[in-house]
Amino acid sequence: MLIGICSDTHDHVENIKKAVQKFKKFNVGKVIHAGDYCSPFTIPLFEGLPLHGIFGNNDGDKFLLMKKFEEIGAVLHGDFFSFQVEKLKIAVYHGTYSEITESLESCGKYDVVISGHTHEAKVGAAGDTITINPGSVNGFDQDPLIALFDTDKKQVRFIELTN
Repeated sequence: MLIGICSDTHDHVENIKKAVQKFKKFNVGKVIHAGDYCSPFTIPLFEGLPLHGIFGNNDGDKFLLMKKFEEIGAVLHGDFFSFQVEKLKIAVYHGTYSEITESLESCGKYDVVISGHTHEAKVGAAGDTITINPGSVNGFDQDPLIALFDTDKKQVRFIELTN
């Protein structure tokens, strides 16, 4: 399965639209948003995607965010969630507290840990655990990015949203 991963959209409507187009182009089986949507008005832009998300530290009206997720048939899981694809156990946490992120990465319970927060794209490993930070859809002072994770090959590919 190909999983689309994004984080830290921070209300950037144009880049969200580009991210959604890329996820549709690559026909992802699931989209993970690792938090920091900021405002609920951006959630309808993800309609039509198999979206699962968590809260970030800059998300405003959490109840309205949950409602907007529900309206588009998506699932907002709270501050953390884990799931399994094939035999891979995957954890998703925004990354607000680096100690929690590092604990998830090093505990040995998960095959993949997805986080955001730092706005810096990174793939790494903690023992046998693959660590993925997709960077930021907003871009801020860097290129706006999303990531694609191939669960069969266990490979990550970053996609720029600049064009």
